[in-house]
Amino acid sequence: MSAPTKEVPMLISADSHMAEPPDLWERDLPAKLRDRAPRFPDVRPLETPMDLRAGGWDARERLKDMALDGVAAEVLYTTKGNSVWHPDDLELEEACVRVYNDFMIDFCDVNPDRLWGLGLISLYNIDHAIAEMERCKKEGLKGAAIWIAAPDALPYSSEHYERFWAAAQDMEVPLGMHINARATRRAPDPPGLRQIHSVNGHKFDGMTSLAHLICSGVMERYPRLEFAVAEIGIGWIPFWLQELDYYSAARTKLARAPSEYFRRQVTSTFISDAVGGHLLTEYEYLADCAVWSSDYPHIASVWPDSMNIIKADLGHLSQEVRDKAVVLNAARVFNGGRLPPPADTSDEDYAADVRRWLEGRSDFGWMSRVNNAPEAGRTGA
Repeated sequence: MSAPTKEVPMLISADSHMAEPPDLWERDLPAKLRDRAPRFPDVRPLETPMDLRAGGWDARERLKDMALDGVAAEVLYTTKGNSVWHPDDLELEEACVRVYNDFMIDFCDVNPDRLWGLGLISLYNIDHAIAEMERCKKEGLKGAAIWIAAPDALPYSSEHYERFWAAAQDMEVPLGMHINARATRRAPDPPGLRQIHSVNGHKFDGMTSLAHLICSGVMERYPRLEFAVAEIGIGWIPFWLQELDYYSAARTKLARAPSEYFRRQVTSTFISDAVGGHLLTEYEYLADCAVWSSDYPHIASVWPDSMNIIKADLGHLSQEVRDKAVVLNAARVFNGGRLPPPADTSDEDYAADVRRWLEGRSDFGWMSRVNNAPEAGRTGA
């Protein structure tokens, strides 16, 4: 796998998103299920914060926005699809997953070299999960998106998943676990404390699932199985692995230290992580676990200024380490090590139009490091 060069820079976003049409499931579910379809009455395309760019549902518009940001390829996660989990109605859940995956397959078919979609997988019925994963792979999707927080009654250490792990390894399908992909809805944030889950809960979900996967021996039994946790940063990793190694030494019989499994089989995605950027100089292994993302078109998105954020957080690193984080690790996990073509050149008139649009859309990326405290001077809501 050849690295990009200073003359031909490249970015791959390892966590970008769809903004699916709000009527997708009402429209495409089998007729007998449409009255139970997920509905999004408050979503207005081109108006609500995570639906502001047509690139969320129109692949050709997406490619134009990627070119403007210098992004050569994107790993695509769902947005509204995180509302399809219905553990009390498995027929509906499985049908909703298939509708979404059909939509993703069609979207990525426009340019498979650049659009690296992940299929949603329902994990209650393992036969169905394996069949749907196989279908998605045959149709060109690059991985499977599973829960970051499994049901309490079915943690990832359960034998329930064994055949699925084996199938994913055999098919060479990486498993993505995004912060918002929970098998059951979480309790609402306490009044006035909406930041608590973003700061703590997302990380706890990822840490808990990874600890189950490592300490129960899943990663020992399936050494070629790749797990990609998305949008929880990288700064937490060295301390967490230090603690996991320490407490596992006397309590869990594993062939390796937990940190070795993580380093071999886990990547973690960050949008902007200055602490993680510093730790990349202190912990050599972290360079193989870190993957950058733009989060387009979500509220934390740094599009179309991704390169400015990368320079701020990673500019002190060697080109070798930086290339791993912003290009090579994503290509290794999601594309068999093959790089996409260099990013397209953006049209100057289009770039000017986008800048004018952004001037009037303070709600786009309003939670990003570009716009949020303390860098932008905001200290409150």
